[in-house]
Amino acid sequence: MVLAGAVKVIKSETLKASGAQTEGMIRMNAITNMSDQLCGTLMVAKPRTSSAVHHHGAEDTIVYCVSGNGTVVSDNGQTRQALAPGDFALIPAFAQHQEVNDGDTDCVWVITRGGRNPIVVNLDGWGQELRRKSDASRRGSEGSTS
Repeated sequence: MVLAGAVKVIKSETLKASGAQTEGMIRMNAITNMSDQLCGTLMVAKPRTSSAVHHHGAEDTIVYCVSGNGTVVSDNGQTRQALAPGDFALIPAFAQHQEVNDGDTDCVWVITRGGRNPIVVNLDGWGQELRRKSDASRRGSEGSTS
């Protein structure tokens, strides 16, 4: 017989900005260090902001757009794909991308990743190296919190 773990509920009022952030985005951990296979975060992009170019290491990422209209930029900045409320996106592991909110209202995304803690690796630009050496050591640090 397999024993299941306990069901856990994380209340929205307990969410706080988390560790590894990308510029222009507020990342809040919801479910981290609770599963060996998944983690969940909330990302709020303020109006007229964009993240740094980044990737999420070996973690595949699923994005669900709750509100606002955002864009995922990929393919060395050549591809822009819009997300409206109700839309999903899949960002494969190591795929360099950038989140953009060109609108006048907050863009809110629920993010699920294939790992215990979210990894955010900020880059100097498309195809570039780590932005700061400290980013490499902070990968996965959002568990304490992108």
